[in-house]
Amino acid sequence: MAKAKTIFFCSNCGASSPKWMGKCLHCGEWNTYQEEIIQKETAAEEKRRAWSGKNEPPKAIPLSAIQTGATHRLATPDGELNRVLGGGIVPGSLVLIGGQPGIGKSTLLLQVAVQLPAKVLYVSGEESEEQIKMRADRLPEGRSDCYILTETNTAKILQQAQDLQPQLLVVDSIQTMSTPHLDSAPGGVSQVRECAAELLRFAKETNIPVFLIGHINKEGDIAGPKLLEHIVDCVLQFEGDRHNTYRILRTLKNRFGSTDEMGIYEMRAAGLREVSNPSELLLSQKDEELSGCAVAATMEGLRPMLIETQALVSKSVYGTPQRSATGFDMRRLQMLLAVLEKRCGYYFSMNDVFLNLAGGIRVEDPAIDMAIVSALVSSLLDVSIPSNVCFAGEVGLSGEIRAVSRIEQRIAEADRLGFKEIYISKYNAKGLDNKKYGIRVRTLGKVEELKVALFV
Repeated sequence: MAKAKTIFFCSNCGASSPKWMGKCLHCGEWNTYQEEIIQKETAAEEKRRAWSGKNEPPKAIPLSAIQTGATHRLATPDGELNRVLGGGIVPGSLVLIGGQPGIGKSTLLLQVAVQLPAKVLYVSGEESEEQIKMRADRLPEGRSDCYILTETNTAKILQQAQDLQPQLLVVDSIQTMSTPHLDSAPGGVSQVRECAAELLRFAKETNIPVFLIGHINKEGDIAGPKLLEHIVDCVLQFEGDRHNTYRILRTLKNRFGSTDEMGIYEMRAAGLREVSNPSELLLSQKDEELSGCAVAATMEGLRPMLIETQALVSKSVYGTPQRSATGFDMRRLQMLLAVLEKRCGYYFSMNDVFLNLAGGIRVEDPAIDMAIVSALVSSLLDVSIPSNVCFAGEVGLSGEIRAVSRIEQRIAEADRLGFKEIYISKYNAKGLDNKKYGIRVRTLGKVEELKVALFV
């Protein structure tokens, strides 16, 4: 018989305690301990429940005896997903995808499952077979090697997966799964942790990649203990506004690739469409030149993009000026405003400042500093910047314009989209061949020189 035991788990970090505690000793959060009832299985029960035949203890192998080689990845028909994963799905990997409700997580993975030229097992704990079939009928035509299973018991899921031997397993979602030897409700700390651990063991022992869909909490983080993100090999964040058609797939953690890559999709009635040229979407279409707009040449991983920065500077009605930034770090905006006041004599202390990056995208590349500075001054003076001019440079505290990485790719992207002029740091001009570009490259060393070039 299984023995019932009560343990308290921290909902933030997953730490356990035999009694309730007001403050977690591991992560320092208050009032995060939740009561869970656990049924520990006996050795005979666990042996009967085991789906894997590997009962022998592992043996240590010398490092020199391990053979290395190129990992064969499973390429999906989705080029954006391949880019974010680092070139495809790694066999035996455990990938977690999180996002807001209704953002398109299930649609993305069902679309991959239907179109992937391999046997796929799609497990759903939230929808019935008919609902999944109705959603699949709206997607583009694919292969018929996609199997649907509606189950929440991990023991039955893993047994079905062992019998079917798919090349990809999708679980929607991890918060609805439950393991039979825990008596707590699905979605609890212990259930999420144990189910993820069972799926991880399955993936590593069978070399079958597993995709997990995870819910997020009100703070925007993936629900469940933080330990869940440490267990998996890759964490992807599906972002976007449900009232907007564009979706962004970011990498928060990747043991097999870079964490700087980003994929962009467009939500349509027939599913998600890959956006191969995001620069055209991130640049607003306008017939006349307006003040407060500047175009920045930025990089997301290995992909160059041009994005429009929009600034609005107006007289403050109240005593305290407002500062608002969408898609940009607020503290860095405050720094750039201080640099403009100190080095250029533009005073924003009595003005409200609003900053927005077009397209609903968030950028952390410091190379957009020069474009933001130009947009702020343009709105303050109400002087428009030519629409065929773009910027790529980081602004320092002393007002210098610092060099940025991959400047040649940024210039080539601006040239391809028809821009006539680009402003860069003079420290990026060393060894740069301007003759191979059809765009005029102008170099600057300080923000005072940018002020003279654009607004004087």
